[in-house]
Amino acid sequence: MMRGIHVPLVTPFDAAGEVAVESVEKLAHRVLDDGAAGLVALGTTGEVAALDPAERARVIEACARVCAERQALLTVGVTGNDTRSTARALRELPEGVGAALVTVPYFLRPGEHGVVAHFEALADETPVPLVIYHIPYRTGQAVGAATLRRLGAHPMVAGVKYAAGGIDQDAVDLLADPPAGFDVLGGDDVFVSPLLAMGASGGILASAHLSTRSFADLVDAWHAGDVARARELGHRLSRLSAALFTAPNPTLLKGVLHAEGLIPTPAVRLPLVEADPATVTAVRECFT
Repeated sequence: MMRGIHVPLVTPFDAAGEVAVESVEKLAHRVLDDGAAGLVALGTTGEVAALDPAERARVIEACARVCAERQALLTVGVTGNDTRSTARALRELPEGVGAALVTVPYFLRPGEHGVVAHFEALADETPVPLVIYHIPYRTGQAVGAATLRRLGAHPMVAGVKYAAGGIDQDAVDLLADPPAGFDVLGGDDVFVSPLLAMGASGGILASAHLSTRSFADLVDAWHAGDVARARELGHRLSRLSAALFTAPNPTLLKGVLHAEGLIPTPAVRLPLVEADPATVTAVRECFT
């Protein structure tokens, strides 16, 4: 279901600070034209925490229109650290949404038993398949391979966005024996190539706003067993990703997209601040 590259779209803002819906649609078309398998709306890269409910709805509507036209998968980020409100948000997802990216409960650190109970409760009533967002350096909650394997056995859990900050033992163990139909997606852009080499299905990558075709080719090369091509692409793209994440995401990404004429402003919302123009220039040079 989740094979390939899924791009977690930025939320562009216009000169008045409003969501630039037309730019959302143009970006969506662009990355799908360049080989992305799907879109992720309202992820961290989309500054979801800084959007009000009406803005979130407009972003979903714009992405859903493009995905319906292109027959591409739309995944929507659903964030919460209590089960009832997260379940309610899942039930309220509009038509056109094909999956939900749901973060492991953050800050509370409920333990792995609590994580299992949380996702099993959500999976029992969600209208769309769930992708677990495992990012322990943000949530404060570790989740091991055995726990992910148990959750992956549920028919409404489609996969995991794996962003542990590197290739750890749990990643090795999970990819050695994943549940049937359970997709492991790289979530740390710099490390997506080694994850693909070990059997990951694809990635949810902010960097894939840029060089989208190369990221899609990277997935295809590893899956086809073209090791020489995959290594060459992987080394080059990891350098690009590292450059793009030298400032808080998505500040540099928005700076580059604006400089390339793809979004109307480089604006982000506080507490994020715009990237330094000199750094934006340096990053752009990495992508030329």
